Amino acid sequence: MRENHGSAARRLRPTRHADDAASPRGVPRDEGTVTAFESDEKTMKKKNPASAIHITRFDKKRLASLLQSLDAAQETRAEIEDLEQELERGTEVDSEEIGPDIVTMNSTVRVTDLDANTTHLYTIVFPADADFEKGRISILSPLGTALLGYRAGDVVTWLVPRGTRRLRIEELVYQPEAAGDYHL
Repeated sequence: MRENHGSAARRLRPTRHADDAASPRGVPRDEGTVTAFESDEKTMKKKNPASAIHITRFDKKRLASLLQSLDAAQETRAEIEDLEQELERGTEVDSEEIGPDIVTMNSTVRVTDLDANTTHLYTIVFPADADFEKGRISILSPLGTALLGYRAGDVVTWLVPRGTRRLRIEELVYQPEAAGDYHL
C-alpha cells in the first residue's frame, strides 16, 4: 500500500477478473500475480503479490520525459512519485502488442463507481490537455495514475481524503493502439 503524502490519494491494487490467460493480442493476464484485497467491515487482507501492469514503450518514454521535466522544475508532489513507481513496476510492451483492453495514454475508458453506483467516461491525458469538466483526466492525478496499465474488468481501489473509492473499468471506448493511432 502506498504512503499517504498530504492530500494525495493512495491506491490499493486492483481486483482482477481475468476470464482467460491472455489478452486478444497475446499479452499475459498475470492471473497468478494479482493483488486483490477482500474486505469486510473488520479486515482487509492481501491475497497475492503485486500485480503487473502493462505500459507501451512509447507511453513510458513520453511519461519518463514528463517526469524528468517536473524533476528539473523541482516538483515534489506525491502524484509524481506514484507515477514513477507505476512506471518502474510496469511491464513494457510494444504499442502493436498491447492488448486492446488495457488503459494506455489517451485511452477513453468507461468506469463504474461501485460505491456511488454511477458511471463515468474519462480520457487519460497529459497534464497540458487535462480538463476535468470534459472528462479529460491528467495522468498526474491520482485517478489517472490509478487507471494506467489496467484492463477492462479490473476494479481499482484507492484511498482518498474522504475514504476508499472503488472503480470498475467497464470498457475501453477508445484506445489509440487498438485504433492504429500509434502517434497519440
